[in-house]
Amino acid sequence: MKKLITNIGASAAVVLALTGCSMNSATGQNDTGVDSAISAQVDSALAELSGKVLSLGPNGETPSGFDSTTLTDAEVAKVKAGHYKAAIVMHYAGNDWSAAQIVGLKAEFARLGVEVVAVTDADFKPEKQVSDIETVMALKPDIIVSIPTDPVATSAAFKKAAAAGIKLVFMDNVPAGMVGGKDYVAVVSADNAGNGEASAHLMAKALNGKGTIGLIFHDADFFVTKQRYDGFKKAIAQYPNIEIVEEKGIGGPDFAGDAQAAATAMLTKHADLNGIWGVWDVPAEGIMAAAREAGRLDLKIATQDLGTNVAIQLAKNQLIVGLGAQRPYDQGIAEARLAAAAVIGKTGLPNFVALGALPVSHDNVLEAWKTVYNSDAPATVSKAFKK
Repeated sequence: MKKLITNIGASAAVVLALTGCSMNSATGQNDTGVDSAISAQVDSALAELSGKVLSLGPNGETPSGFDSTTLTDAEVAKVKAGHYKAAIVMHYAGNDWSAAQIVGLKAEFARLGVEVVAVTDADFKPEKQVSDIETVMALKPDIIVSIPTDPVATSAAFKKAAAAGIKLVFMDNVPAGMVGGKDYVAVVSADNAGNGEASAHLMAKALNGKGTIGLIFHDADFFVTKQRYDGFKKAIAQYPNIEIVEEKGIGGPDFAGDAQAAATAMLTKHADLNGIWGVWDVPAEGIMAAAREAGRLDLKIATQDLGTNVAIQLAKNQLIVGLGAQRPYDQGIAEARLAAAAVIGKTGLPNFVALGALPVSHDNVLEAWKTVYNSDAPATVSKAFKK
């Protein structure tokens, strides 16, 4: 396995990449055409985010870092000797974030000698995920790693798994009525609040600190997507000349299609709209489609999550102006380690682990891809990069 990049080091490198520009004293703009005062404000804000985690856990837990999940050689040997089994029960497996989580989980479980007996995809349907949980329980796994599609609707099924002695580790969100360290081992997340803030600052930079924008948020009881929305709104308020003129919620499961319809309505109602924020990369793809359809290639779009399609647009320097990226591969590693630690009876495990925000712009998209996915950017992204 390649050496994992630490959160602080990667974030510092990102900030350097994002701030590497000079100022023209005659125009008051830097060499990218951004107002120097706005550029300085954004650069300072992104530097302030580096090495920090703003998000608290779903029950207000203080975050622990990636390093808190490390296993000793003796612990790894004990896990291998147990011949344990794990199931991965996804809410949705149709995007790059989910794929990277699964790759990270499988890689670390393989290193630890844990057999992955099932990987399921609920397509964002709670009833399907409840059925998936029941199906994988029949395989008698020692571990389930999952992310609930709906905290309430899936709670009883997860409680049943916990009562059967299965060690549960969650990605991002947790079922209602379950307590970390008691009903489940831990939840592992990105700094979603921080990523929301990062996307706001990058949007502000692209807008030169002024203009009108719309927001397309996740209209569901989903802890981490609300953190992104709150983080974005908190940070964009630091730019008084940027006005949010409309907000629309989408519920899925066709998030790209729903976001395209929402963005089309916004662009029709607000002909001079300067930008739109999308809650993650798949809705952002719908926003891009709406912009193209409306002939608005000048629209500034910010989002979260470094999916392939938004990465291509960042590389081309078109439509997508910036995003806050999660680190799903490393999150998968952390989840597998926590689950393995729990099955061998290790105590004192953190209930909430979060990995720092990663601001991504055109300038650092290729480096950021390697940080996010632990591999070089695919040719579709690297060949699209406009120098």
